[in-house]
Amino acid sequence: MKTTRALSIMGAVAGVLALASAPAHAAGEHPMGFFVTSVGMGDGANLGGLEGADAHCAKLAAAAGSTGRTWRAYLSTQVEGKRGISARDRIGLGPWYNANGELIASDLDDLHISPNLTKRTAVDENGNRVKGRGDSPNEHDILTGTKADGTAYFPWEEGDYTCSNWTSNDEGKATVGHHDRHGGGNVSWNAAHNSRGCSQDALKSSGGAGLLYCFAAD
Repeated sequence: MKTTRALSIMGAVAGVLALASAPAHAAGEHPMGFFVTSVGMGDGANLGGLEGADAHCAKLAAAAGSTGRTWRAYLSTQVEGKRGISARDRIGLGPWYNANGELIASDLDDLHISPNLTKRTAVDENGNRVKGRGDSPNEHDILTGTKADGTAYFPWEEGDYTCSNWTSNDEGKATVGHHDRHGGGNVSWNAAHNSRGCSQDALKSSGGAGLLYCFAAD
């Protein structure tokens, strides 16, 4: 009887320890709702438009084991004569957790005022850190084409900040953010500076690899 009881207690303790050591998202407590893409699409800022970018997010999420969610790339567009589509209007209402079960932001205001976004938390779809300041190469430039509040540029703000609405690898430029919140001057996660161009080489030259932010919009 004592032996049986001891074995039962040991089994219960082992179960508790296993749960404590398991990642939160593996236990189903907080499904992944945000990630930085582990890879770009390989053609600079030519992503095949918003549709192509969303498909890239969905593909990576599925490969990482995330199912049943609607994924959107955090990207804005520009339209002549009126304001384009704003990134913040594409990604749902939150909350969003990373692949390691950590809260990134509880809602849109939190995301654009005080998000929990650093090099440690802005991980890819597999929960791995993305190269940033101090790494070689530095790839902290994340394509957004948006203003700091998550909205699209106004028509009177001259210039192409979205590489022809994410269809060009040679004309225009793109607004990028720094996922690690490091860099000279403005260290905004979504609107740090503009790229030197839209080609893969141009993105690399300023610290990027054509990576995206992906959010679950459901």
